[in-house]
Amino acid sequence: MNSLNKISPYALGLLRIIAGYMFLLHGTSKFFEYPVSMTGGNGAVELFSMMGIGGVLEIVGGALLILGLFTRPVAFILSGMMAVAYFQIHASLDNVLLPIVNKGELAALYSLVFLNFVFLGAGAFALDNKVCKKS
Repeated sequence: MNSLNKISPYALGLLRIIAGYMFLLHGTSKFFEYPVSMTGGNGAVELFSMMGIGGVLEIVGGALLILGLFTRPVAFILSGMMAVAYFQIHASLDNVLLPIVNKGELAALYSLVFLNFVFLGAGAFALDNKVCKKS
């Protein structure tokens, strides 16, 4: 078990980079229609709409997570954003506890993954480690 503890910062860093990349792609698909999802493109969304603000947060937040810069505050904001997305868009009173039915699985998972970064930090390969390094 001790050997697994040694590599856990690397596993956390890999999760942060992959989750940030996938989240960034959600934003680029909203604004640039790349990549186009299996359900088709959204078209270019308006910047000052709920989808537009979400897209900006996805692009900026995803990029910052990939870099591992300001990881904890960014993850806190993104976790809240995805919790709001789940409860406001996906969940209704009759299926709030059924994410597979309300198609909110991804929003709920993103919210929990980002919440983990708030408490666990960025892991390895993060600029936060260089910026916050004690001289």
